[in-house]
Amino acid sequence: MKQVVQNYKSGELAVLDVPVPGCKPGGVLVRSAFSLISTGTELMKVSEAGMSMLGKARSRPDQVAKVMQSVATNGVPATYRKVMGKLDSYTPLGYSLCGVVEQVGAGIDDVKVGDLVACAGNEHALHAELNWVPKNLYAPVPDGLAPRHAAFGTVGSIAMQGVRQGEPQLGEVALVIGLGLIGQLVVQLLTAAGVRVVGADPDPTRCELAGRLGAAACGDPASPAVEAAVVELTDGHGVDQVYLAAGGSSNQPVELAAHLCRDRGRVVDIGKCRLDLPWNAYYEKELDVRFSRSYGPGRYDPEYELEGRDYPIGHVRWTERRNLACFLDLLARGSVDVEPLVSHIADFDDAVETYRRLKDGELKAVAVLFRYPEPEGVAEEAGTPAVVVPAVKRTGGGASTPARADRTPVRLAFVGAGNYATSMLLPHLAQREGVELSTVVTTTALSAANAQRKFGFAEATTDLDAVLGDKSIDAVFVVTRHSSHAELTRRALLAGKTVFVEKPLALTEDELAGVLAAVEESGNDRLQVGFNRRFAPLLQESRKRFGARTGPANLRYLVNAGKLQGGSWYLRQGTEGSRFAGEGGHFIDTASWLLEADPISVYATAAPGNEDLQVLLRYPDGSTATISYVTTGAPGFPKETLDLVADGKVLRLDDFVRASVHGPKKWVSSRLPKARDKGQNAELAAFIKAVRTGGPMPVPLESLVATTSATLAVQTGLAGGAPVTLARTP
Repeated sequence: MKQVVQNYKSGELAVLDVPVPGCKPGGVLVRSAFSLISTGTELMKVSEAGMSMLGKARSRPDQVAKVMQSVATNGVPATYRKVMGKLDSYTPLGYSLCGVVEQVGAGIDDVKVGDLVACAGNEHALHAELNWVPKNLYAPVPDGLAPRHAAFGTVGSIAMQGVRQGEPQLGEVALVIGLGLIGQLVVQLLTAAGVRVVGADPDPTRCELAGRLGAAACGDPASPAVEAAVVELTDGHGVDQVYLAAGGSSNQPVELAAHLCRDRGRVVDIGKCRLDLPWNAYYEKELDVRFSRSYGPGRYDPEYELEGRDYPIGHVRWTERRNLACFLDLLARGSVDVEPLVSHIADFDDAVETYRRLKDGELKAVAVLFRYPEPEGVAEEAGTPAVVVPAVKRTGGGASTPARADRTPVRLAFVGAGNYATSMLLPHLAQREGVELSTVVTTTALSAANAQRKFGFAEATTDLDAVLGDKSIDAVFVVTRHSSHAELTRRALLAGKTVFVEKPLALTEDELAGVLAAVEESGNDRLQVGFNRRFAPLLQESRKRFGARTGPANLRYLVNAGKLQGGSWYLRQGTEGSRFAGEGGHFIDTASWLLEADPISVYATAAPGNEDLQVLLRYPDGSTATISYVTTGAPGFPKETLDLVADGKVLRLDDFVRASVHGPKKWVSSRLPKARDKGQNAELAAFIKAVRTGGPMPVPLESLVATTSATLAVQTGLAGGAPVTLARTP
């Protein structure tokens, strides 16, 4: 299928061939009929992509702060790879469309194949021929409503949420500053609610349009006409509400709002304009400043948007989805008219040229629509169609080929292509001789296409079954979110593949048991978990310098994990497990490798409501390892420090940058390493060698299982308040 994409590094726009997205449970696959260009938000993004690197940094200081923190934690080379990987990737455009349901995922019963729906979301309602849309981000289109009008559903919801934040009452007067697409819709919604509206915009064409759509008066905000209209309509008291629907860096909208608003009036920010509030003006009138968060309650909540968990109507009357359905109803009943806003309809194949004309100012427009090749049974003016659309064609798979012969490349498939895969694994594999990156599988089409372009995969697809059934693929990498690791590993083992799965292997004992059952059923134990630290060159050299051990050892491992930023999927403990369950295996594996044994018991403790953990591991020879996993430390302190003490010797590791061994002879590593190397490259080399030769896996299965069991036992120990004895791995 085709999708509009942009490279944020170069600014390049393209209509790219990408795999069809998979139809996951909890949502529907929608074939686009019309999608709407947001001439404000999208053009701002397009313009930003054309800036220099310095310009991009100035426009996004929040991202610069994240980069600096990553440098402190991961070092310059790893951060550079991560940042460049993000910048030099195709990103999607679009967030408002109307289309036909082509496939229905499990758990969906409110629409059927062939229904017309309006869709929302900058990850789900993209300028693409097909999109997977979760339940709470689509709404059925009422009978008789034209698809091109229903494509306004998302921007209509944005305008509607802004109006709801203003709490307008019959007979009030409102000022709308900025008469672009959102502003024009706000004008109509307020008029429909019985509010008299004054519009302000420097463009006389937009002012004239707003007047035709119901505004009582409009004018240039710098002219006396706007103030005169407000005085006349309010008897000099000022407007009851001001809606800021303007963009740009000028502070004029905020100042004008204070000047023309009545005492204790409301100012609602809908757009993205400068908000340098003049304190005296806002204080003296005691103005109520409110923000409108996009489409409404539920926005940015993954449980609502992705998992389909609705808010009870008695507690939250207007959610994202209910706003979307309400706006569609207003369109269908003629209370809002979007046809006058349509400045241009372009064929989807002309998307790049259309963006160029908009950016250069050649095409003056309030709203521009992309028209897609007409799905069967959908006419431009039709209401809900009642046809079954042909099944989706997918890429991937292929006929089986003979087993790999000597000297032929090791053929790899990747399931998942997120930040870790593209910054820490694939750069090493793409440069390795004797490795062929065969297929990349993702649930989102564009991430697969990005990985294919950057790393040279032969195929990109969303069809996992085809990959598991391809006998020419030697090994499968599972680099997805934590909750899917065990099931994907189980399926790949049953398919006879050698598997590399990023930590964690499992989030529960049942998941771990399922993986082991697959090993037993298939006889396939070719498994590696991404515990890379034991392969780190500096740690390998340190252990060699430390030498053999005769007595028990004491190991202390401080992990200065730091706080996660809001919105991180690591925080979704209900589905992705605790943070320690996700990454704690790294540190347990490192300790066990240094102590040359698997733990026999685990004791964990934490302050109530605190993410900071103390984990004590006991080993068969009396050795102990204490892991302090803390999130409340100083951001500038190294992330990982380790001390191993035994037989009158001490090994010290400082965040994989420096190391030392103190004993009969003192050894100190170089203080100027080329990079912080946590062992990924060496781990991958060992894995590829095992696949190529059929020799033993880099880490025995028993050790992988023991580390996973110990990690899971931490949560059990926290709940029970007592040590947990670990069973010996069969």
